[in-house]
Amino acid sequence: MIGRTFATYMTRKFTGAVTGAFFGTFGLVLIVDFVEQLRRVEDSRRAPTQLIALLAIYRVPAFIEVVLPFAVLVGAMLCFLGLSRKLELVVARAAGLSAWQFLAPALAVAALIGIAAATLYNPIASDFRERGMQLESQLFGRAYGADSRNDFWLRQATNGGQVVMNAASATERGRRLSGVTALVYGADNGFLRRIDAETAELNDGYWTLHKARVTPVNVEPENHATYRLPTQLTPEQVRQSFVMPEQVSFWELPQFIDLARKSGLPSARFELQYQLLLARPLLLMAMVLVAAAASLRFARLGGLGRTILGGVVAGFLLYVGSELAGNLGRSNLVPPVLAAWSPAFIGALMGFMVLLKQEDG
Repeated sequence: MIGRTFATYMTRKFTGAVTGAFFGTFGLVLIVDFVEQLRRVEDSRRAPTQLIALLAIYRVPAFIEVVLPFAVLVGAMLCFLGLSRKLELVVARAAGLSAWQFLAPALAVAALIGIAAATLYNPIASDFRERGMQLESQLFGRAYGADSRNDFWLRQATNGGQVVMNAASATERGRRLSGVTALVYGADNGFLRRIDAETAELNDGYWTLHKARVTPVNVEPENHATYRLPTQLTPEQVRQSFVMPEQVSFWELPQFIDLARKSGLPSARFELQYQLLLARPLLLMAMVLVAAAASLRFARLGGLGRTILGGVVAGFLLYVGSELAGNLGRSNLVPPVLAAWSPAFIGALMGFMVLLKQEDG
């Protein structure tokens, strides 16, 4: 009876702490991004404030998805430190409860948060990210919408040769491109012309380039309101090349992976993203174990600051390890399953071992 009552109490305290950390992070990121977008507006002088606020709202969920493990880490540390300072952990231990018993509710909540983050929050964040990219492209164009993550390349064959296309950003699942540059080559691989356009839309058998500037070899450039560029690419192939895995929701990723394999295109990026979402519950549980290892000491024993700092550093190292493993997976140097699951598994194992030593010697 005592264990069940304390488990309910612990679940409520942990959920409240993590929720507070999540919304605190959400508000902080929203304010910082809104101020950054306002700075960009001052440079471009083309976007009203209400649209900038909407753009910030669209962008924040994707950022929060990345820092969600840190929100769980901070929330767990706040929860455990509060219980320790109020001597509630002392009372629980005196009642015969072990650390594993009052950690079990927190681990269960972390696993549920991970499942909800992958199956519910990720589709929402992906949809908002897509809308944000569309709005950003409309407001700022190529000069402000391009960054290193949104720089895409594609080589396509045509009846008369081949075309190499570059786009600063892609929206509508790759069917609409912004900041487009196309290099057209002939059948003998000789360079024919360069085409620069603000946007491009994929139609049946051709790209429609808007506000295009065509520069043939040794000929003066020509401006076109619209320009047709033939293509043999299907919408599915374009999506595989121009869509980032973060733009695809959890439920659509298996379809993208299967389509890439059937088309002979690389699928490592989408496989890694899918495995990362599957491993999210284990990663959040690892963060709880790391927080517990750093926060379950009695506040009156001293040295709590160094222990907390160690927990924060451990969480940061776990994040860096996850990013490093992710880069190795995207480069096909390690299998996506290993790249996605190994950091979470190692972090959970290390936290478990530290707690085991603290509790049982």
